[in-house]
Amino acid sequence: MRCTSSERKALARRRKALMQAAGDGAILVLPAAPERIRSRDTHYPYRQDSDFWYLTGCNEPEAVLVLVPGRRHGESILFCRERDPEREGWDGPRLGPEGAVDALGMDDAYPISDIDEILPGLLEGRRRVHYHLGRDAEFDLKLIGWINRVRAQARQGAQPPQEFLALGHLLDEMRLFKSADEVKLMQRAADISVLAHRAAMRAARPGIHEYELQAELERVFRMHDAQPAYASIVGAGANACVLHYRDNAARSRDGDLVLVDAGAEYRGYAADITRTFPLSGRFTREQRALHDLVLAAQAAALAQARPGMPYEAGHEAAVETLTEGLLSLGLLKGRLEAAIAAGDYKRFYRHKTGHWLGLDVHDVGEYRIDGESRLLEPGMVFTIEPGLYIPEDDVGVPAKWRGIGIRIEDDVLVTADGHRVLTDALERSADEIETLMAAAKP
Repeated sequence: MRCTSSERKALARRRKALMQAAGDGAILVLPAAPERIRSRDTHYPYRQDSDFWYLTGCNEPEAVLVLVPGRRHGESILFCRERDPEREGWDGPRLGPEGAVDALGMDDAYPISDIDEILPGLLEGRRRVHYHLGRDAEFDLKLIGWINRVRAQARQGAQPPQEFLALGHLLDEMRLFKSADEVKLMQRAADISVLAHRAAMRAARPGIHEYELQAELERVFRMHDAQPAYASIVGAGANACVLHYRDNAARSRDGDLVLVDAGAEYRGYAADITRTFPLSGRFTREQRALHDLVLAAQAAALAQARPGMPYEAGHEAAVETLTEGLLSLGLLKGRLEAAIAAGDYKRFYRHKTGHWLGLDVHDVGEYRIDGESRLLEPGMVFTIEPGLYIPEDDVGVPAKWRGIGIRIEDDVLVTADGHRVLTDALERSADEIETLMAAAKP
């Protein structure tokens, strides 16, 4: 990848901010994601480590970023593969060290084959190593070996690092707050995802296989230079009650709802949308009642999405709305306050109401600080995704409710004066969904 001038400047600002946070005497080491074998001599599609991508814009394996605050000969150093016409003929072009400086704005770059000779010298004299210890066991051993080489020279005056510090303490907070350029990429991922979900709704019909709807979603992703941000969930009928349903192989039946949880990844940034819709194009009375309740819970959570509000406030608002509705429908018994305090709602609502979103679908960032729910601030992006899941075998509820699973999920940016729903263009209410699906019928 060759970054534009503005992208190179943005990457340089991130590296500089991270080094300033680490302070003098630090060194930061980030390896690229390794390639993964799928079977025998075939690989899984390569996906770069999110932190490495955030700081380099480099999408190649076998690379290591080293940041050395205050180094006079250059603070940002990349070790990467050399150009190799023979291998490039098989696997595609490489940047090479020279290209890394030119295309990515690095201060310096060296062949990855030289890292054993060069990195110990960069570690020498640095007091603290910021690194994701435990994420890559093979690289852990390499880094410890380089540090031990410096320690072996201590009698000759070498000064080895004295501390390992978790890199996430600094980098996660940086990534939690999205810049205007990042929001544009996330909006593009959201827009592509909206198109894909609409295509799935239009293609839906009784008897269709779950994998056919998955294919329609992911066709639209690829049409727009995106890819799935995670394994798409397409659950028809009672399969919608399985939160992380993976098979996507069942044939749907007339009267089924289908829950689709799928999002596009664009330039590394994820969208995450869930919609639940009737394959026939019309909700039954019970399906609509539960769908309306989940939608009301999402609206209650969304009303809490503004600066200064605790992150947990959205979940609490959704839980109250869901519990009140379940009591009204007769699916729970008792008083509202007691049902919430006892966690009765967890019988039908087993997960939280959202998560941070960014380069990872479940993105980095603390949810609690000093034991308290952190307050929302502009630049944070998260999902709001309440749901209800009535197991098919739950004989404690009338048969008309059994096997219904519903989730509604959207992506929300906290702004200075409130919030913006990045996925707001996608039909959400039962009426909107029925109208869209009716328009698709011949």
